[in-house]
Amino acid sequence: MIVTPTGVHRHKRATLTVFVKYLWAFPVTALGLLVILPTLATGARIRVHKGVIEVYGGCIGFMLRRLIPLPGGASGLTLGHVVLGRTLETLDRIRGHELVHVRQVEKWGLLFLPAYLLSSVWARLRGRHYYYDNRFEREAFALDEKSRPVGDRNSIPST
Repeated sequence: MIVTPTGVHRHKRATLTVFVKYLWAFPVTALGLLVILPTLATGARIRVHKGVIEVYGGCIGFMLRRLIPLPGGASGLTLGHVVLGRTLETLDRIRGHELVHVRQVEKWGLLFLPAYLLSSVWARLRGRHYYYDNRFEREAFALDEKSRPVGDRNSIPST
């Protein structure tokens, strides 16, 4: 395989772009790393999938069920390049949805957290659901059909 100077330049630019995305998302990722540290003492498992740290098991299932204000809790949670999931099987099922959130954090950086919260507040103020009508969740559900909610939320209306 012959690599031309143009090809080398493209590779360097792509590597720089990836580095900048990770750097821009790092404040949120750092929060995710802080969250997972104590879970390791409870038997949580870690693996890396497509550049994202996935953590499951241990007390994570309890945290996601009890600390997330949704009926039954959450299946997963993304904090930068850290994705928490109840189980490995859950992570396999929700991975596409959570990867959309990873890309959102790469785009928004530290602004993602307040933007996500404000989107939930805005939905609530308009009489909508704080989770299902959050613009970031709507985008994740739209881009990952497998993770769409069941029941009356199957067709999330567009805004």
